[in-house]
Amino acid sequence: MSLQVVILAAGQGKRMQSAKPKVLHTLGGRPLLSHVIETVKKISTDPTPIVVTGHQSEQVKAAFAQADINWVYQAEQLGTAHALMQALPFLKDENRVLVLYGDVPLISVHTLQKLIASTPKDAIGILTKTIPDPSGYGRIIRDDLGRIQAIIEEKDLSDDEKQVHEINTGIYCFPIMHLKSWLPQIHDHNAQHELYLTDAIAIAAKCRVPIQSIKAESIEEILGVNDFMQLAQLERYYQKQKAIHLMKQGVKIMDPDRLDIRGHVKMGRDVTLDINVILEGDIELGHHCKIGPNVYLKNVRCKDHVNIQANCVVEDAVVSEHCQIGPFARIRPHTTLEDNVHIGNFVEIKNSIIANDSKVNHLSYVGDSEIGKRVNVGAGTITCNYDGAKKHKTVIHDNVHIGSGTELVAPLEIGENATIGAGSVVTKNVEPNKLTLTHALNQRSVEWKRPTKDNTEDT
Repeated sequence: MSLQVVILAAGQGKRMQSAKPKVLHTLGGRPLLSHVIETVKKISTDPTPIVVTGHQSEQVKAAFAQADINWVYQAEQLGTAHALMQALPFLKDENRVLVLYGDVPLISVHTLQKLIASTPKDAIGILTKTIPDPSGYGRIIRDDLGRIQAIIEEKDLSDDEKQVHEINTGIYCFPIMHLKSWLPQIHDHNAQHELYLTDAIAIAAKCRVPIQSIKAESIEEILGVNDFMQLAQLERYYQKQKAIHLMKQGVKIMDPDRLDIRGHVKMGRDVTLDINVILEGDIELGHHCKIGPNVYLKNVRCKDHVNIQANCVVEDAVVSEHCQIGPFARIRPHTTLEDNVHIGNFVEIKNSIIANDSKVNHLSYVGDSEIGKRVNVGAGTITCNYDGAKKHKTVIHDNVHIGSGTELVAPLEIGENATIGAGSVVTKNVEPNKLTLTHALNQRSVEWKRPTKDNTEDT
């Protein structure tokens, strides 16, 4: 008997007050539905989940165009039972089906494996949770022997049933053969006038089909997202769990409540993350790396002993051993910094390779360039790489010294051991081992009196 998975993701998400489909809003940098699909891949013998969509279906499908998903469309949202009925043609009688939700992103692999393993093949498995305030949730109704008899939705509860604190999470494991006979029996005689999937439990009890339940380990893993407040609540929980995981691996995090991980991270030993660090995409930090406060890294690979100081932005870059960046530096995509490179404050690097032991320390822009070893780029240097239509390359060979305030007009090549005088505008290739100046050294002083402000003037 195989396990198939159906993910219900057809809801409109009206409380989000957003034009975007609810399941496409992000948690940890990824759509809510993406989290559920990733979990399914780890538990199901059938790697292709069935996803039931409805509201803005084409947007949802487009967001997962590369994923292996069997899409089912629910034209009218008439309730959870009606949604699951749309998937029945794709469910095999001899299998079981696990029912999940596209807006319940943090359900854990461990909990689902436990639910599946504890549910006999001919029984129903239900995930429940006992909470202090069950308001808003359907309740698990048991008989005197503790056997589940029904699930009653909040709006249909009697006063006595409202005292029950065991709630229904909506996550079930059903034998498909039974489900196909039960779903057509469900009616909409309830406060919502919807076809409740929960009614299948009462039918199962009458048919004396065993109903097995287990408790969810945390409330957060069963919480659905209905508005941005709930999304923010889950975001903080998710981030805290990521931080705890990293700290257990030996990462020093200055404040776990002020770290955001929006992708996949891999870290070596003795890494330090200061406050308000954001890690997005694929991040790899080697041993002994130090990331300062307010740093944003996206798709970055740092080798050992990298120090990125406060308020830096680094995207799609490789940073090699013993490099130092910042503070207030921006490393843009397609940049490689080789060993022991220093990038200083208010420096921007784009689409460039900077070789070992070179320095760009102050207020400079380097774009579309190859910089050799032991090059010193003076403060205020600009590579003028764009002519208004095309980008052009600057090549600077080893041991070059660029004076402050220099403009390098690409395409341009500067030979090994060359020196560029401060304030130069270089438009032609520079020969090796020479000093290049592009201005007349004609400094002079004249008599001059600085204007003074009249004290009677309004300041």
